[in-house]
Amino acid sequence: MAITSEQKADIAALRAQRAETMRPVVPALEEVLYEPIPVLDHGFVRVVDYMGDDAAIVQAARVSYGRGTRQSRDDAGLINYLMRHRHTTPFEMCEIKYHVKLPIFVARQWIRHRTANVNEYSARYSILDREYYIPEPAQLGAQSDDNRQGRGEVLDGEEAAWVLSLLRDDAERCHRDYESMLNSGGDPARKGLARELARMNLTLATYTQWYWKIDLHNLFHFLGLRADPHAQYEIRVYAEAMLDTVKRWVPLACEAFLEHRLGAVTLSRSALRVVRMMLAGDAVDQTSSGLSKREWRELMAALEREG
Repeated sequence: MAITSEQKADIAALRAQRAETMRPVVPALEEVLYEPIPVLDHGFVRVVDYMGDDAAIVQAARVSYGRGTRQSRDDAGLINYLMRHRHTTPFEMCEIKYHVKLPIFVARQWIRHRTANVNEYSARYSILDREYYIPEPAQLGAQSDDNRQGRGEVLDGEEAAWVLSLLRDDAERCHRDYESMLNSGGDPARKGLARELARMNLTLATYTQWYWKIDLHNLFHFLGLRADPHAQYEIRVYAEAMLDTVKRWVPLACEAFLEHRLGAVTLSRSALRVVRMMLAGDAVDQTSSGLSKREWRELMAALEREG
């Protein structure tokens, strides 16, 4: 992760600020406020602002004025109830804002979550840095044979070296040509190409940045999809970094999310019928279950049984 001396100075200045407030603050999250958390080779996630805490969720659910004499276990019980029964509105009372630096191809996948407020770095006005994502060799998976949007066996040896060389050479060449078009190839007699046009030459591995603000309910939806083990690695590592900040921010809500969402399995009506048959001692296989082959595989994986 590349942080310039100017950026380090800005972060230090922000962290040196102190403001008296009557609003709730979360000391564990304050410890990492503004600090960049490294992700991938040049990326990062950092919390730049937040509103609310676990108590805000409870307060919204009870529509009360304060905590009173309630104990933390009472709050935990209510938050678990809300999460378990999908009462989502109280979680919308909390919001958080991140500054994220990420490859463009990850950003295009990320932006599909349309429930956040986003402001992205504009290459129409500014020049993008010579930073692009090059995967670690362990992430060079071949196309999966049975999953059209997933990876299979990891490439190795000469094949991996060949792919890494192509990725690096293409990114270097494209960025070099991008800079050349901007400054007219160094010829003072020619005009450089407009930034808004020159940027189209860059690869999707190029890094961009944005500010991303979202409420906790929709953040949990994002994390439920992107922190899942089946999510693409490059977006999953961002989600995992964000999940660590959520643990600091709203530990009771995060534990409920891990218990009832990320670490849980939802069964269809048909799958539940199959589980009941198994518990009753009935012999059942994929053919007699009424489930598709994929549904059967997923159920057996959830139950940790041989298919």
